[in-house]
Amino acid sequence: MTTLDVEAKTRLVHELLNEHYGVQSIYARLDPMHELIATVLSHRTTHANEVTAFRTMWERFGSWEAIRDAPVDELTDAIKTANYPEVKAPYIQQILTRILAERGKADIDFLRGLDTETAMKWLTALPGVGLKTATLLLLFNFQKPVLPVDTHVHRVTQRLGVIGPKVSAEKAHAILLAYLPQDATVLFNFHKHFYWHGQRVCIWSYPRCPQCVLKGHCDYYAGLKKGD
Repeated sequence: MTTLDVEAKTRLVHELLNEHYGVQSIYARLDPMHELIATVLSHRTTHANEVTAFRTMWERFGSWEAIRDAPVDELTDAIKTANYPEVKAPYIQQILTRILAERGKADIDFLRGLDTETAMKWLTALPGVGLKTATLLLLFNFQKPVLPVDTHVHRVTQRLGVIGPKVSAEKAHAILLAYLPQDATVLFNFHKHFYWHGQRVCIWSYPRCPQCVLKGHCDYYAGLKKGD
């Protein structure tokens, strides 16, 4: 399949999911600072556990400065519902230390005024902040034309065959982005719809292929049919 074919397929399956789930307006789940720290907490854990960890942390310490200055073992205990709290607690404190020192307050709204590349470089230079965290924040909160690729988006696009079987989620950010219009609303809907589809239909353990609106364009499903 040529690059043009893959691009056409990517846009086609995106349109099918737009029809299936409905086009969404961009919305921010949280304010930018909350989103940044909550996304660090969300790595390899459930949304419910992320929310519990953040709420417990905030109830216990009450301000970004207090979280920065807390004994690391106490912060680790506060966020223990999130997986790997012993890794995330130092990252959170290092992030807050840098932002408070550089900006004078816990506020990253200045990213709105930066071009996408500069904003991405600034975010990914923070301890523990990778492409997934940076792209989520820049798309959701600042409407920058970037594409977050989490495990669900990665799995669905890989099964469809629009990215190769050995393409990592990290590399998929740039590959998928190149196939799509550089429009924040388009990219937001692509992310949300593939995320939902991976949660509800194209699940990891046992994909529900018969009910999938994409099955006629899916390499994974075509392979299953050949094996019948």
